[in-house]
Amino acid sequence: MSFLRDLRVAFRALMRTPGFAITVVLTLALGIGANAAIFTLVRGVLLKPLVNRDEGRLIYIRQSAPGEGNDNTTFSVPEIQDLRASVKSLSAFGDFSVIGFTMVGLGEPRTIQGGVVSGSYFDVMGLHPVLGRLIGPEDDGPNANGVAVLTYRFWSTSLNKDPQVIGKAIRLGSIEDRSATIIGVLEPCVPYPQETEIFANVVTSPHHLSATMVTGRIHRMTELFGRLAPGATLDQARAELRTAYSAMVTKYPESYSKKANFQIGAKPFRDEVTSGARTVLLVLLAASALLFIIACSNVANLILARTVRREGELSVRTALGASRGSLRRMLLAESLLLCGAGAALGVISAQPMVAVLARYASRFSVRALDLTVDSSLLWVGAALAIVAAVVLAFVPRLPSSNISHGLSLASGSVRITGSASKRQRIFAVTQIAASFVLLAGASALITTLIALQRTRTGLDTEHVLSIIVPPMSYGKTQQQVVDFYKEVMRRTSALPGVSAIAFGNVVPWRDGGQSFGIQFSGDGHVHSPGVEDPRARWRVISPGYFAAIGVPIIAGRDFDARDTRDSEPVVIVSESLAKSMFPNQDPINRHIYWTDPILQFLPGTTPEKARFMAPHRIIGVTADIDDEHLVPRPMVTAYSTFEDGYLFGGALFVHTGIDPYALVPRLTRIIRDMSADQPVERPATLEDVRAEVLTPDRLNSVVFGVFAAVALAIAVVGVAGVLAFSVSARTREFGIRLALGSQPQQLLKGVIGEGAVMASLGVLAGAAFGFVLMRLASRYFLDMKTPGALPVAVSALVLLTVAVVASMLPAVRAARVDVIQALRSE
Repeated sequence: MSFLRDLRVAFRALMRTPGFAITVVLTLALGIGANAAIFTLVRGVLLKPLVNRDEGRLIYIRQSAPGEGNDNTTFSVPEIQDLRASVKSLSAFGDFSVIGFTMVGLGEPRTIQGGVVSGSYFDVMGLHPVLGRLIGPEDDGPNANGVAVLTYRFWSTSLNKDPQVIGKAIRLGSIEDRSATIIGVLEPCVPYPQETEIFANVVTSPHHLSATMVTGRIHRMTELFGRLAPGATLDQARAELRTAYSAMVTKYPESYSKKANFQIGAKPFRDEVTSGARTVLLVLLAASALLFIIACSNVANLILARTVRREGELSVRTALGASRGSLRRMLLAESLLLCGAGAALGVISAQPMVAVLARYASRFSVRALDLTVDSSLLWVGAALAIVAAVVLAFVPRLPSSNISHGLSLASGSVRITGSASKRQRIFAVTQIAASFVLLAGASALITTLIALQRTRTGLDTEHVLSIIVPPMSYGKTQQQVVDFYKEVMRRTSALPGVSAIAFGNVVPWRDGGQSFGIQFSGDGHVHSPGVEDPRARWRVISPGYFAAIGVPIIAGRDFDARDTRDSEPVVIVSESLAKSMFPNQDPINRHIYWTDPILQFLPGTTPEKARFMAPHRIIGVTADIDDEHLVPRPMVTAYSTFEDGYLFGGALFVHTGIDPYALVPRLTRIIRDMSADQPVERPATLEDVRAEVLTPDRLNSVVFGVFAAVALAIAVVGVAGVLAFSVSARTREFGIRLALGSQPQQLLKGVIGEGAVMASLGVLAGAAFGFVLMRLASRYFLDMKTPGALPVAVSALVLLTVAVVASMLPAVRAARVDVIQALRSE
């Protein structure tokens, strides 16, 4: 009951100082709210159990080729069969391949990502349906009926959770079109290794049924999962996997080059799912912890200043018999009220913060897509409030129990003791140090973002509209598909404002990185045994492509009507390819040809494959186009005409002098008038596509920039508060100094100097702490990078400048002290 009385007394005391109470509550709300939101995110992504049954026994198996810089080569069907036959510590394997489908039959025609899985996949993953059934062993084999399972996200967002979807027939197009029946909806789960809209059985993908897919050991495109057998451990599974893999490499050396250094590894599925987000989330957690420290330091300063002003009151209480324990309990009651109110406000503000941060974290972990706020937000806020309350209650020093000393304090004016002054400055320096660490990190991210945004791409990104129009081969020959694109381009070119239009199979930056280099050779190139041929990117385009995106042809000519499937095979190459394959020579009319063994798995007839592998005469050289990296690099690229190439994916590029988005409705209408089932998706200028790819960098800058800005604001208030209280407590001193002849300018410089010294000490402490933190973090996060000299220097300058500005108001007050009033203050 006595503590309840303390709470009532504390509440009345705080009501007498509303400005102080509001400032403390808002400051703590910032610190507690940010930490509660970040911890909720960390718990949801890194700590919360997966829905997968017995997740501890589910593992992810990875094949890599570090010698080629490939950390995930995936697996081929023969490799999976060998592992399944040899590894007994795994009771079952589940395989998953990503295929891009065009889907017709569920609303608007659309392009989707589909997971092609075997009948054992869902059992291995330990997942269940919320509607219908999942793909099982009965759905395996080339004679099975095509079936599909919808992901929960696609079912709920695109189909409004329509229960009537079960049993509907859809058409899925990849290399060929196949029909499938929807048999179920998967429960909400982590969409790993890639978010897809549907899962389908193998028969829906003709490519998976081809002989080259079934027998080709180097035809790698399948992710592999396993479930530990009863009693087996992860270490046993790793040992068996390595043994079986070593036998495979020994038996089939032609499929595992020594240069590539092929390896196999396994890790718990949870670790694989969270690995992409672990670093950024722990850095965010550290940033929020720094913000909490800054907030608590600021509040500690305010409480310390208030306690100094209350020393008379506390001395009277001591003289009247109050024990140190009762005084400390009174301070604890005040701290609990302040911290409780701050935590309540922080938890309320944390809920929208969680939604924003979840969208941010989804760029690094698919698990953040379905993050929800639960009771953990409340107990994190409560825990932080209790910690802050206990710490803040023990910040002030209590008056001496000596009665005469206590009464003398009660009768005197406000004087700041050396101990209180020292602690206030320590808290202010702590705030500045933590702010410097956050500000330096945010400055480094912002500097990187600005550099990326200013990078010249070599393309006319502002005036080029890209729009996805994938090839639809249902009931059509290859030539009919090409003729469809040609007619669309002919009609579109007649629209007002259109200066050029062309076809390309890759949208720069958005999906350029999904391709891989193909080995090639050329006239005069000598192949060395055991050494791979050089690799080049392969792109399929229409005549006019380079003009449409604003890239010059620097030698030779563009594709035109002469270049057809029946004429001589021709190719256009990038400047880097020409220089590397034909140094100091004219590349025009020389030949290159593909040598990569992976190309044996291309679809098509034997004559079609032979033509593709035949020497192609170089008719033109274009400037390098880096459609993969945000910062352009030299690119070795070969371009084939769509009249004579495979069409894997497709987009139209429209160069216009008017608003590009104004063309979208008319272009869509032209396409749909020609084919009602044709998907037309994701229209965007190349400038906006690049901005879309830059989103993670922009989000990094915004999130850490907000943290730094809030920390800086709190630190500024802290410095100004310390100096203001110092000036208030030293009013008599300043009056005496002025009476003895000191100039106001000297007092002004002295107070500003105090602020500058505190800021300098804070910057030095922050730099030392940041350096130690980076050294420790680099042991665990290999991709951690130290900020450059410019961001660090800018951050130091900003903090010093802001500290000096914050010192101005207290300094002006000190310089304007009235001598007579100061001398009368006691």
